Amino acid sequence: MASGGPQGPGATHLTTKVELTISCENLMDMDVFSKSDPLCAVYINTTGSQWYEIGRTEMILNNLNPKFAKKFVLDYYFEMVQKMKFSVYDIDNDTYDLGDDDFLGELECTLGQIVSNRQLTRPLMLKSHRPAGHGTITICAEEITDNRVANFEVFGRRLDKKYLWWSDPYLEFYKQMETGWQLAYRTEVVKNNINPIWRPFRIRLQSLCGGDPEKPVKVYCYDYHVNGSHSLIGSFQTTLAEMQIATPVCPAEFECINHKKLKKKNYKNSGVICIKSCQVVKEFTFLDYIMGGCGINFTIAIDFTGSNGDPRTPESLHYINPEGYNEYLTAIWAVGNIIQDYDSNKMFPVFGFGAQVPPSWQVSHEFPINFNPANPFCSGIEGVVSAYQQCLPQLKLWGPTNFSPIINHVACFARQAFRQHTASQYYVLLIITDGVITDMDRTRTAIVEASYLPMSIIIVGVGRADFSAMEFLDSDDKLLRSARGDVAARDIVQFVPFRDFQGNSVALAQSVLAELPDQVASFFNSYKLRPPNIFSLSDPS
Repeated sequence: MASGGPQGPGATHLTTKVELTISCENLMDMDVFSKSDPLCAVYINTTGSQWYEIGRTEMILNNLNPKFAKKFVLDYYFEMVQKMKFSVYDIDNDTYDLGDDDFLGELECTLGQIVSNRQLTRPLMLKSHRPAGHGTITICAEEITDNRVANFEVFGRRLDKKYLWWSDPYLEFYKQMETGWQLAYRTEVVKNNINPIWRPFRIRLQSLCGGDPEKPVKVYCYDYHVNGSHSLIGSFQTTLAEMQIATPVCPAEFECINHKKLKKKNYKNSGVICIKSCQVVKEFTFLDYIMGGCGINFTIAIDFTGSNGDPRTPESLHYINPEGYNEYLTAIWAVGNIIQDYDSNKMFPVFGFGAQVPPSWQVSHEFPINFNPANPFCSGIEGVVSAYQQCLPQLKLWGPTNFSPIINHVACFARQAFRQHTASQYYVLLIITDGVITDMDRTRTAIVEASYLPMSIIIVGVGRADFSAMEFLDSDDKLLRSARGDVAARDIVQFVPFRDFQGNSVALAQSVLAELPDQVASFFNSYKLRPPNIFSLSDPS
């Protein structure tokens, strides 16, 4: 989730949440032996000059008319201009940087234009302000008034074989709109299986049926093809009410019909889709958890490796400046003032990594900057700044740059909290670094393991180093994998290049906290954990 409005005192209160759905048609074909592989990056600008990315759709292989399944939820402020930019790229590699991918066009508009039109269709434009071929983009907006979700467990039985012995089936759920059918959700592909069992998934009721259990829902079952020419296995129409009668003992069964085969003699169906469970539950919001007593615990980690430069020289990011500031101090002040409002006691454990530490002068990757292992806490951001200034002259900046020890350190506390099976504590690790990283494989493993815990990681990059490794860890377009192939449960990393936001505290606040509210709420909702003080909320249901 991204917030498109101002933060902190003075922010307008006339706001509502809207959900955006994106699709394109007639995109330019940039590939020689196949079609383009499009992805849409979404940006917002509320300050007049600063764009920042709020997220990306999934990449769809070999498709010039993509319907993106990923939704974007934003705060819509009636009284302010919220500029939006939707940039479409043909993805040709696995790097996070979009600069080396083919540009397929973009649309600039305002969120107000999208909301007032409800469905906005415009031509895609190139950087030269010429049309991007015949490509168009459509953005649909819908106000979120229903916080319920439907949790699904679905399997298929005897689906048609599209190869000799198997198919690679996936499902698409569509919502009926005034303008036609809109994609609500797309499952993963189950390989080589005509009796697939899809992973449990959830669909927001607003996206599925507008909250009306009797409104028609269409479900399509396709056989996945790498070249994008997916084969229709069959489809059926139903309602949420019909799916809700399902139980594990008595699933709701729907014949998957391919209407092109209806004229065939003895054709019955192309398989059966079985809804094992469809449970509608209230989804609590980030504010529900915060106001209901969930504590947000921030830990700060500061990079003291040699790549930051000799602190005695002005070129160093850790320069011991007689005037009392350097790039790390500026980042600590700016980001710290944002996060401290969410930490109830404002006592921050602060650690350094990558330096030789007195008196043994051994390299440490998780030492308290106040040199008090029994009490590594600093009082408020002022305490953090004071401890940093006293610590820095006593260290020898060294290396290597290892992230995994501090990630695992915080994960231990998150794991202990999670064992209580309550939504009482959530942990956030803020890493301030110059971007060089040494233990990438171990870091990936640590992040994947932490994704199953009540924990998020915010990485603030200072300086002008190559931040491609940080951007890789911030896996907005696909879930991070460890070196041994384990997949993260969710995206928990947010990377922010600090120099892009210096002098613009509003944009910095938006970028730093863009993903945290949704990460907190989605984690606890996925485990059906209610806010601790549920009866203090307006809706005690």
